Amino acid sequence: MTSTVPADLLAVAARWADPDGWPVPLRFEASERWYARLDAGDEHEVWALSWLPGQGTDLHDHGGSAGAFLVVAGVLTEETVSGGRLRPHRLAAGAGRRFGVRHVHQVTNRGDEPAVSVHVYRPALTRMTRYHLVAGRLRVAEVARAGVAW
Repeated sequence: MTSTVPADLLAVAARWADPDGWPVPLRFEASERWYARLDAGDEHEVWALSWLPGQGTDLHDHGGSAGAFLVVAGVLTEETVSGGRLRPHRLAAGAGRRFGVRHVHQVTNRGDEPAVSVHVYRPALTRMTRYHLVAGRLRVAEVARAGVAW
């Protein structure tokens, strides 16, 4: 984690941990990760994501938003850059992470079972930068904008 984030973002994620209470039905898509925005307000926004085995993100940041995510079902692996290489952190159901505005990571379902997670961002996501790790250094690959890329 790169900076301190108030604990309430992880608590917000925990309040959305039951898919039966979501305004949209949970889905799993074979072609790509499924995601849906569950809630948005002045303080934060909440997203649900589902992950089939092998699905994951690119290495990315959150465009200046702080956040937290909670694994609701299954197991996810979060990788962060440290010492010029990726360091994995395995997160089973019930585990979560808080992160600051400079956090860069990638998340993957390396398990054999589907996974589900809830993500909370403050402020709402407006952009995300995707990176490649080249010779131990982050290189910008793309800047994705809300309303265009997702």
